[in-house]
Amino acid sequence: MGILVMVGQVILALSILIILHELGHFLAARAFGIKVEKFYLFFDAWGVKLFKFKYKDCEYGIGWLPLGGYVKIAGMIDESMDTEQLKQEPQPWEFRSKPAWQRLIVMLGGIIVNVVVGILVFWMLVFKYGDSDFDNTKLYGVKPGIIGEKIGIQEGDKIVAVNGNPATLFLKDLMTSDVLMGDAVLKVERQGQFVDITLPATMLNDVADHKKNEFITPIFKMLPVETVAEDSRAQKMGLQKGDSITAINGVPVSRLDVFQDEMAKNKGQEIKLDIVRGADTLQLVAAADTTTILGFSNLPVMMRQYSFAESFPVGVSKAFSIITDNVKGFGKIFKGEVRADKALSGPVGIAKMFGDEVDWTRFWNLVGMLSMALAFMNLLPIPALDGGHVVFLLIEMVQGKPLSDKVLETAQMIGFFILIALMLFTFGNDIIKW
Repeated sequence: MGILVMVGQVILALSILIILHELGHFLAARAFGIKVEKFYLFFDAWGVKLFKFKYKDCEYGIGWLPLGGYVKIAGMIDESMDTEQLKQEPQPWEFRSKPAWQRLIVMLGGIIVNVVVGILVFWMLVFKYGDSDFDNTKLYGVKPGIIGEKIGIQEGDKIVAVNGNPATLFLKDLMTSDVLMGDAVLKVERQGQFVDITLPATMLNDVADHKKNEFITPIFKMLPVETVAEDSRAQKMGLQKGDSITAINGVPVSRLDVFQDEMAKNKGQEIKLDIVRGADTLQLVAAADTTTILGFSNLPVMMRQYSFAESFPVGVSKAFSIITDNVKGFGKIFKGEVRADKALSGPVGIAKMFGDEVDWTRFWNLVGMLSMALAFMNLLPIPALDGGHVVFLLIEMVQGKPLSDKVLETAQMIGFFILIALMLFTFGNDIIKW
């Protein structure tokens, strides 16, 4: 059942993005009076269609091969490689008959829609949920995982700066793409001394192998209680907001992870907490229970809510950070600092990101990320992608005449094989990783 949920979420997300992307091309073409012959979700390879209908001279349908979608625009050399129409005299409703600037807008239509969708999704997520992060200045320090130990971070280290900038927030300052890609120098406070740790440029390979939580995780201090859940063991034992827990069953605790370890050791037993409340020292008792949860929170969480207008620039920043991260990632691949098989993922990798349970916040966050990633990928100057068509149109606009149909057909075929090779690589890579 979990796999079906995972696959279902991927299909839903990609269907939304493919339809909207192709709708961008469709609407731009129609706006300039260009005839659109087909609008398909997924590919109807070898003419196999799951569903189709015709409306106003355009065939709409769903193909069987879920690797994308397309609109077939009259008078254009595209992935269908249908060149019969090009042998006839150009008609005024065809793509090839329109000015280069109009054709350029048509080719950019899908990318523009992907960017708009990405911005809209992140804007609404920020407006609804705001931003939350951990106050890095209130942490006991950090605990290194496999990656962190490899680069020299020790348990209890306090990372106070990144590239000379103060690190006040754990996620925003320490778990950014610049840090995880190895483009940073960390200033660490260790037992009263300061040391600099330069992250290796190849660090992203390790992140791909072990995931980012194997870099560092926060060590929380036992801060005063912030909230107590209704009808929880904590409420029943009399724990109140502002109480400071100093010991559990006689064992001193100054760190949250130590407290959690002691709770696990005492599972099914009576729990005695030594607390400080104002000027008083008290002991609270909770009856034995099979759970290890008392029901209180004392994490140093910093929350910020935004108005509708304030959310917009934050959403835009989050959306475009996806594109800049992709640019940096590809740059590292070309420089040989990151292996392609570590950095690239296909449908299986994307499915694992969605998980086997439905979480709509995570779903829409991933839709926003994928929309911006698709915009970036489609802008790459590879024939058969929108970016390849854009390059050919820009060349035409500079030299004052279009490239020959033969050149465009050959380029389209080369681009098609490049895409097939890339798909096979990512699919195979996903399966090996899985």
